[in-house]
Amino acid sequence: MGSGGMTGDIYRPLSADQVETIHERALDLLEEGGMTYEEGLEDVLALLKDAGCRIDAKRNRIYFPHGLVNEMVAKAPGEFVLYSRNGENDLALGKNRVYAGTGGAAIHILDLDTGEARQTVLKDSHNVARIVDQMHNIHFFQSPCVPHDLPIEHYDVNIIFSAMMGTQKHIMLGFNFDATFRETYNMASRIVGGTDILRQKPVISMSACIIISPLKFCTQSTRNVLAAAELGIPTTVTSAPMSGSTSPMTMAGTLLQTHAEELAAITLLQAHYPGAKVLYGGLPAMADMRSMGYQGGAVECGMMTAAIHQLSQHIDVPNYCSSGVSEAKIPDAQAGWEKAYTTCLAVISGNNYIHHAAGMLESMLCISYEQYILDDEIIGQGCKILEGINTDDDHLAYDAIMAVGPGGHYLASDHTMRHMRSEYFTGNGISDKASREAWSEGGALSARERAVTMAREILDQPLSPGIDPEIERQIRKDFKIYLSI
Repeated sequence: MGSGGMTGDIYRPLSADQVETIHERALDLLEEGGMTYEEGLEDVLALLKDAGCRIDAKRNRIYFPHGLVNEMVAKAPGEFVLYSRNGENDLALGKNRVYAGTGGAAIHILDLDTGEARQTVLKDSHNVARIVDQMHNIHFFQSPCVPHDLPIEHYDVNIIFSAMMGTQKHIMLGFNFDATFRETYNMASRIVGGTDILRQKPVISMSACIIISPLKFCTQSTRNVLAAAELGIPTTVTSAPMSGSTSPMTMAGTLLQTHAEELAAITLLQAHYPGAKVLYGGLPAMADMRSMGYQGGAVECGMMTAAIHQLSQHIDVPNYCSSGVSEAKIPDAQAGWEKAYTTCLAVISGNNYIHHAAGMLESMLCISYEQYILDDEIIGQGCKILEGINTDDDHLAYDAIMAVGPGGHYLASDHTMRHMRSEYFTGNGISDKASREAWSEGGALSARERAVTMAREILDQPLSPGIDPEIERQIRKDFKIYLSI
């Protein structure tokens, strides 16, 4: 079992009054300012008009009445489960339960042998899944990189196949096309034993950036989200504004716009399919005002992420967020502090599904195998905070203190033996605890070098069949599969 599912809500950057103010102003924004949309959503406009929205075709605007938004959002479930295939890492989302994992669409990876950046390929996604499967504190697998060695029309099927070959944990993917989503759904249903089983216990889910900030519906992602709802596949409705670029410069303004975008997206989904399992996907970040590039590692991003959870809980919808994003180019000290701050803030505030928390570098353009090992340690320490300090009679140790008495020691105490392996965070072994002499004798390795060694050891292990061999053979026959094992 992993460390996921601990209860957060320790840190709240917004007061209850501030949350209510943002929510009410977001409703005003949708009713008075509205949303716009890309071409090709005529049926969606008809759906929203029938539901009660006002459509201004000349201005390409959709205006959402307060009452409609509140009615539709109330139909979204406040809790649901994203399943793992073996049942050992199910994600019971909602309230303040915390899970963290991977994510992204990186185009480069730091090669494990050379340390140099190269293009990502399908085998990288598979290898990351294998590493994630072994990590105690990485709770789910979300597709981390672009496979440059196959045509885009074959991305979706191959990414899910390679992931299911590598891990039993829950898998999320951002799908590219309507057709490939349905093809991938059919393949995944074969692996788990049929569409009924997949609908009952969805082991895959969809990430969809349905909003193009500011305040615009994306055609392809909207269609994907509606199709997922019909098939019983949980989905995010994501907006990712950058303050100063695609949202206001201030944190409060960015949160207001993000909340309005999320309310509109959830309203659309629930109007189409009431009760659809959806994650509130607010991913606010910053623009570097010198280069206009994306910045997700700033401490303010962690603060906004904490606020996003408060806003999602205000409407009782589980949330999807980011942490662990760094502008660092390699696993170094900068990566460490940016990841630690944003992940810790995301965890202690109670965010439900924290993607990007493992593996990401260079503003999400790059990943590295060793970074997943390092980030597992960071996530684990964040989750440890959520345990708090137990003050029951056994943990207060009054009897142990009395038994040892003044001037004694606790090395041989029964109390020490009972708690020595559970009271303190032990980690995955990547943190060096040895003396300087022992560290020097062991090669004086840095944390990154130790993580490289650990990643190699995982990937050198014999591959456990992630899919029944007969089912794998049939899938390889019926689908264009590029992964070679």
